[in-house]
Amino acid sequence: MALAIFRTKKIEHVESGLKKCLSAFDLALLGIGCAIGTGIFVLTGIAAATLSGPAVILSFVFAGIASGFAALSYAELAASVGGSGSAYGYSYVAFGEVIAWIMGWILLLEYGVGAAAVANGWSGYFMGALANFNIHLPEMYTKAPSMGGIINLPAFAIIWVLTLLLISGVKESARANNIMVAIKLSTIAIFIFIAAGNVHAEYWHPFIPYGWFETLPNGQTKGIFAGASLVFFAYFGFDAVSTAADEAKNPQRDMPIGLIASLLFCTLIYITVSALLTGILPYDQLNVASPVAFALSKIGYAWSSTLVATGVIAGLITVLLVLLYGLTRILFAMSRDGLISPVFSKLNEKRQTPARIILACGLVISLIAGFFPLGELAETVNIGTLASFVMVCVGVIVLRIRQPELKRPFTNPWHPVIPVLGILSCGALMAFLPHETWRRFLIWVAIGIVVYFAYSIRHSKLAKD
Repeated sequence: MALAIFRTKKIEHVESGLKKCLSAFDLALLGIGCAIGTGIFVLTGIAAATLSGPAVILSFVFAGIASGFAALSYAELAASVGGSGSAYGYSYVAFGEVIAWIMGWILLLEYGVGAAAVANGWSGYFMGALANFNIHLPEMYTKAPSMGGIINLPAFAIIWVLTLLLISGVKESARANNIMVAIKLSTIAIFIFIAAGNVHAEYWHPFIPYGWFETLPNGQTKGIFAGASLVFFAYFGFDAVSTAADEAKNPQRDMPIGLIASLLFCTLIYITVSALLTGILPYDQLNVASPVAFALSKIGYAWSSTLVATGVIAGLITVLLVLLYGLTRILFAMSRDGLISPVFSKLNEKRQTPARIILACGLVISLIAGFFPLGELAETVNIGTLASFVMVCVGVIVLRIRQPELKRPFTNPWHPVIPVLGILSCGALMAFLPHETWRRFLIWVAIGIVVYFAYSIRHSKLAKD
């Protein structure tokens, strides 16, 4: 039993049957599409006002550095190990089956709960946009039953729209994602153009009002590192690029490019927006639901709410699309390995997409988004993301020791400095998270272990072999 749960997969670049049609540019836009969402329109202001002050710029820098170490580790494994399972697939090769299952289970939380949470957020912005045109849905169709409604219909519907888009084909999905990314980047560009001419340098003083890290008597934390732990949410999802390896035209070359380019671009955007936002308005005024729109209206651009609403609606659609895409590809990989039912690894012959798993994900996520308000449960996504980052960094070190002869088209410089720094930085951000978040996370992992021993250990493809 002990040996069975730690059996590892060999690195076999077997054709998955998925259509290879994504370029490095498509992969980079997948990462940008998922990473740039409400964080840039909301999180920058909240972190500045409550945790870091103008030094929120440094919070984004440190969160970006931690993600950068992880991105370099992802790039090495994506180029050498490949596969559509992301951290799940890498763990199967490096650590063994039970660790791979736990990582896959964590990724289901990251992508599944993340998608349902984003759909809920999208619903609120979409209803606000309709209200501008005097269109109002009855409240019973915009709220979950526990909140006095029948169903959150917009959240339920958008999941099905994107589910059908994913079934139509990965190239069609990537094309739609590229269009939506262009819309939200245009919105951000307009903000940067307006804000750049209205900066008041005195608003950046004091630059670090709350210090680097401080714990208040009530247990609340403030400072640059506390802000970094919060704004890490903004980097959630760039790792979805690694789930597209089986559909990349040249994964050994394009995966590292897509991962690193998307992270660098997003980090630059976040730093620029946070610097301008705290430069056009005092940071203590930014603790509002939509700080970008609020700041623009304060400096005389009243039409900004429509601009921001457009950017957020387009931005959340791309986040949602990439999360659903990543979720289906991880489950597809787990199904091929026998850890979940093999019925889900059947491909649609015409579209070359895993239609069954896409439909199953659409059904489950739409029901969660439509009938359950997620609230603080969505915060658990953050710890799952950080855990997967840590395991990928550990995986690089383990495979360098176990398989030094492995062909590595992309390698981290100064090994093992990069993965070790990734482990330390992402582990530190995990340590700053609340105890309740840790409790929910450990409960989810415990449930996953039960499922593994009840089904997966006996049905694994390696067990049958």
